[in-house]
Amino acid sequence: MKTNCKKCLLYEAGEMVTYDEIMKYVATLDKDDTVSECEYERRIAFCKQCDFLISGMCRKCGCFVEVRARLKNKDCPNVDNPMW
Repeated sequence: MKTNCKKCLLYEAGEMVTYDEIMKYVATLDKDDTVSECEYERRIAFCKQCDFLISGMCRKCGCFVEVRARLKNKDCPNVDNPMW
């Protein structure tokens, strides 16, 4: 029986249909509303270490971290210990 890692991003967990839909949405975002690729990678690195990450979603807020981490106006939703 194959089990997927629950503490992964969508593309790492094999959720390619969901990941593709998320990336289609990301492509529609205004570039002025998104962070640089470097900042996105920095944020994602924190998310990947977080205990609240499960199958690409943040258990603190229910967002897909691969979207939230791209948005300039969003912060880490862990108000007790924000990572970014």
